[in-house]
Amino acid sequence: MGGFFGITSRSDCMMDVFFGVDYHSHLGTRRGGMAAFDPEIGLQRVIHNIEKSPFRTKFEHVLEEMKGTSAIGCISDTDPQPLLIRSSLGTYAISTVGIVNNADALIAQYLSSNSGHFDAMTGGKINSNELVAALISQKSSFAEGIQFAQSVIDGTANILLLKDDGNLIAARDRLGRIPVQIGKNEDGYAVSFEQFAYTKLGYEHVCELGPGEIVEITPDGMTQLAKPGKEMRMCAFLWSYYGYPTSNYEGVNVEAMRYRNGAAIAERDMAQGRSMEIDYVGGVPDSGTPHAIGYANRTGKAFARAFIKYTPTWSRSFTPARQSDRNKIAKMKQIPVHEIIVNKNLLFVDDSIVRGTQLKETVDFLYENGAKSVHMRSACPPIMYGCKYLNFSRSTSDMDLISRRVIVELEGEEGLKHIDEYANGDTERGKAMRKAICDKFKFASLGFQTLEGVISAIGLEPCKLCTYCWTGKE
Repeated sequence: MGGFFGITSRSDCMMDVFFGVDYHSHLGTRRGGMAAFDPEIGLQRVIHNIEKSPFRTKFEHVLEEMKGTSAIGCISDTDPQPLLIRSSLGTYAISTVGIVNNADALIAQYLSSNSGHFDAMTGGKINSNELVAALISQKSSFAEGIQFAQSVIDGTANILLLKDDGNLIAARDRLGRIPVQIGKNEDGYAVSFEQFAYTKLGYEHVCELGPGEIVEITPDGMTQLAKPGKEMRMCAFLWSYYGYPTSNYEGVNVEAMRYRNGAAIAERDMAQGRSMEIDYVGGVPDSGTPHAIGYANRTGKAFARAFIKYTPTWSRSFTPARQSDRNKIAKMKQIPVHEIIVNKNLLFVDDSIVRGTQLKETVDFLYENGAKSVHMRSACPPIMYGCKYLNFSRSTSDMDLISRRVIVELEGEEGLKHIDEYANGDTERGKAMRKAICDKFKFASLGFQTLEGVISAIGLEPCKLCTYCWTGKE
């Protein structure tokens, strides 16, 4: 995934941008970068690898290295950024969030028609930010160039530019799959993926850009360069999983949605007569916890933490590139609370079940520490399709998904023709898939939130949400 943050101000803004970018660290673990504009120095840029240590550690000396009244920064799970670009439109820094699925075709087309070149990375790969910049440069203005780039990109591109006059240009992707938010204080404006990143710094929330909307921002005001489109497909998984609990997207708070979602899962269990003997309800930390609180509150079952994640020294469990290393770290982080586990019937709510590898490790860990039974609920429907619009998952194939693998185990390739039936827990195929996963992971029972349930918990119109990972429908 990834996120960006920027400020244009009448005074030095480096400290605020440093903290604003740091507040996006939950969105990525590979690269961090900052670019700044100072009237005397011009544009500057620093990029660091943050796979082994967090953004704050790597950039703690940035205030000694850079200064500026305007700056942007990013957390990136993909290519190094921001990049400094010199083009016919001027010199600027660029940062993007999203994914370009048709990069090879766009690169080939650009090279054949422009006789230009790109700076190649190891293995010949082209930095996606440089590709976006090349597409922008094919038009006579930034607004036209951004609209052109977004029209030809298969995927998603939120774009933040820092120009060599200190102004910012911010563009939300044309279907609004992820947010771009604007804040203001007495000295200028902030642009952010996360609203709380600037409200914590004393900025007042102004607006959230609409799908495809483009604005240019100076310390004195904001000018709309392109109006928002009418169609929106915001990622529903933002609320279910990777959005930060304090975040608000389209006016809907993440933490509050998760409470509603957990309660809805509980209501479905009770309506179906699934009143199991449960001693404690818990979340598979961290994003599963609020869903579990909602479930516990609705059922009246006690909420408890059967194990605690030891986070002071261990890095986030999905940081290492190898799955075996991620599993090892995930297991090392889990410290059991035996008084809550031994001879107890436990129900856990996970934010999602994707590959299932770490979840199996967690369930084995609970049984090893004396659990009598472990019931599992997923806060979203079965994930049947790898996301092609955002790069929030490391899965490289649909067959990495546990739901897909189990379908093929049950029925071979023929089963993939009946994915809708398998997704529905009320059908015979749906029941068979859930039983197979229960057997594989030693769950006492398994339930998935329904598509209707998660949409209702978000509270936006279904036509405004992207649910591709669950339905395969664009």
